[in-house]
Amino acid sequence: MANVMVMADVAGHTLDDSDVALLKSPEIGGMILFARNVDTPEQVRALTDSMRSINPNILIAVDQEGGRVARFRQGFSPLPAMGKLGKLYDEDPQTALARAYDCGYLMACEVLAVGVDFSFAPVLDIDGVSLVIGDRAFHADPEAIIALSRQFMAGMKAAGMATTGKHFPGHGSIAPDSHVADAIDDRSFDEIFDHDTQTFVQTLDQLDALMPAHVIFSQVDDKPAGFSKVWLGQIIRDQLGFDGLLFSDDLSMKAAHVAGDVDARVVAAIKAGCDMALVCNDRQGALMAIEAVKPLPEQPQHRFDRMKGNIPAWQGSLYDTCLQFDGWQAARARVQAAFFDTADTIDGIDPTNYTT
Repeated sequence: MANVMVMADVAGHTLDDSDVALLKSPEIGGMILFARNVDTPEQVRALTDSMRSINPNILIAVDQEGGRVARFRQGFSPLPAMGKLGKLYDEDPQTALARAYDCGYLMACEVLAVGVDFSFAPVLDIDGVSLVIGDRAFHADPEAIIALSRQFMAGMKAAGMATTGKHFPGHGSIAPDSHVADAIDDRSFDEIFDHDTQTFVQTLDQLDALMPAHVIFSQVDDKPAGFSKVWLGQIIRDQLGFDGLLFSDDLSMKAAHVAGDVDARVVAAIKAGCDMALVCNDRQGALMAIEAVKPLPEQPQHRFDRMKGNIPAWQGSLYDTCLQFDGWQAARARVQAAFFDTADTIDGIDPTNYTT
């Protein structure tokens, strides 16, 4: 059994004394990396190795979706926004499905190579009216999302990475950005489940974890999904029979504040059914979370074990380390040819600028 219920973060490229103390806390089960933690692939691998030297069982995560949500950029292969796969799917479904696999594999190879267990991916929301989802979603059509995401996850798994579907039961049909505002969806359960939630239901066999949305589905419960025993217990666990890990979304987000101070948010998320609570960009909040979870019952260890990544031995550079993954170079070449050319950049980063 496990009492490692908190995922937190660090401020810089290396660990300071306060980071070391945090990592030694038995309740810290995960760390998430942000762009501020990234200089070069070599530096990221040194950072993750140092974390594991202190806490060997730590889960290390990142948001490396592609497009505008990619923490690893300079020195890493660029990834398109998943919406570009959706546009390709409309023109050439077979090629789009093949490139979806390549994108999942390419992302996973490079994330694992720098010592990170998993990316919080894929986004299974529909591309609807959401201000925060948009082209992070594969498509507006659930059937297209299901087809593309299944291939993307197959690529992730082929590299040795676990999958996390977000943001259950679907964030795409509600406009406000839950990072900065309260988000309320007034549709009936049947409307939500029969449309938005099918992207999760139809891919559940490939999912190792789920992340619920900080959205209140008012006709189902008066609490955001991530604090709801109805969504997490009755629907995810009982009705759908899912036994993977449930991550809260970041409990520092505006829409999470309905549950009170950070310690109350963490306890509410865990008691509702989350296995691990994310407290990001708030060190004092993370310390409060550690104290808050100490009295709580332990969580099933197997849910955490399935999130461990197949991290390869470091070979001195990202390029040489990724060569240990069969087909990495070919997948990288196909993704670049499909979505980038020598004039394309992501935030000014040349897509041909790989670490060698």
